[in-house]
Amino acid sequence: MRLILVGPPGAGKGTQAAHLVTKYGIPQLSTGDMLRAAVAAKTPVGLKAKEVMDSGGLVSDEIVVGIIRDRIAEDDAKTGFILDGFPRTLAQAEALDEMLVANGLKLNAVVELRVDQSKLVDRIIKRAEEAKAAGQPVRKDDDPEVFKQRLEAYNRDTAVVVPYYEKTGLLSVIDGMQSIEDVKASIDSVLQGLDEKV
Repeated sequence: MRLILVGPPGAGKGTQAAHLVTKYGIPQLSTGDMLRAAVAAKTPVGLKAKEVMDSGGLVSDEIVVGIIRDRIAEDDAKTGFILDGFPRTLAQAEALDEMLVANGLKLNAVVELRVDQSKLVDRIIKRAEEAKAAGQPVRKDDDPEVFKQRLEAYNRDTAVVVPYYEKTGLLSVIDGMQSIEDVKASIDSVLQGLDEKV
């Protein structure tokens, strides 16, 4: 099973990816997590990306595509993977297609979590408050102002990948404003039967 989760920041992609990891036994490849790990490890890519991420911007396609190319070649991704936060641009979507074809692979599905963006900022503020209450650090990108910049960047750059995948017939749209359990059930329904074709 090779699939992409698409949706604006705060739509719940990470939560749903965790469920799919357990269900299918495949890794979640979150570019955000991979970049944060690179930043924490102070790798050359991490240092390059840190400044951009801290300002709420998006790192270059070249850096992100390189990280993904290396990651899908690892053993645990051989039977499939869930891409979360990639592709973010049309150029990245095209690079992914080329990468998969070169490796004799193909995508099974693209799932878009469609949400009411006007309510997302409230959701992020709540998430930051819950993290503080639990004594956990608040992610830099959960700052409401940084989040608004990321939302603008999503609408400017990433929203264009939705029609791109719609044309391929791979896209399924899920109402991301449902409860977590209902979103999970909707995604399971879409993917049911696909795993039998893999």
